Amino acid sequence: MEGLACHHDGMIDNDCVANRTSATNRAIDAIDTNDTSDTHRTIAPSILYYSTSVALLSTTNPDGSTNLAPMSSSWALGDAIVLGMALGSRTASNLEAGSDVVVNLPDAGLWRQVETLGDLTGNAEARPGHQHGAAPCHDKFAAVGFTSEPSELICPERVSQCPLQLECRTVSVEHDALRDGFLIVQARVIRVHADASLIVPGTDHIDPKRWKPLIYNFRHYFTLGGQLGESRISETPAPQR
Repeated sequence: MEGLACHHDGMIDNDCVANRTSATNRAIDAIDTNDTSDTHRTIAPSILYYSTSVALLSTTNPDGSTNLAPMSSSWALGDAIVLGMALGSRTASNLEAGSDVVVNLPDAGLWRQVETLGDLTGNAEARPGHQHGAAPCHDKFAAVGFTSEPSELICPERVSQCPLQLECRTVSVEHDALRDGFLIVQARVIRVHADASLIVPGTDHIDPKRWKPLIYNFRHYFTLGGQLGESRISETPAPQR
């Protein structure tokens, strides 16, 4: 923290630095790394879906139709989106073949359709050993009651019912470095479509008070609760208190 630096009249106070370093080392030494109290336990969970937004990925099949699949392993930074998924799925195969992707973001009201979609696969046959995504289905939009609409800049279609739709150009597709069981995809967002009710009037900003994303929380579906505060760098107006 800048306010705690050991500077006096533009000069570094070496004694101050030494005292702070010594105090820090004592604090680290005081931490019991073998603490067996009841506050934490060592566990080995089978999954680590620690509350991330659900996305529906639209990709192009070999015959030119659009495949649709749910996923919850993604993150965004600037106009870049990183996606992670298991190898062998229709989505993974399409992306490896060069498909671009639409990241459709459902709201909380679509969780039942998302769960139903997860039981379907765009492959001709189910993958061995996979109970989820075991039923082959070519037209997943119709199967779960979704409506498709054309994208403006890429081939895969969008999901009309999703309030946010991100058209993305696929930039890189790689196998993961840990076990070669996953596909890591980097994509660039080239167009954003937003439901008008979510937009702060007169801006290009999403109103966070109106957006209720669908959250995948250790294989259970949740959405957001009430607002706690806002970042000092937020560009959307703070709520009236």
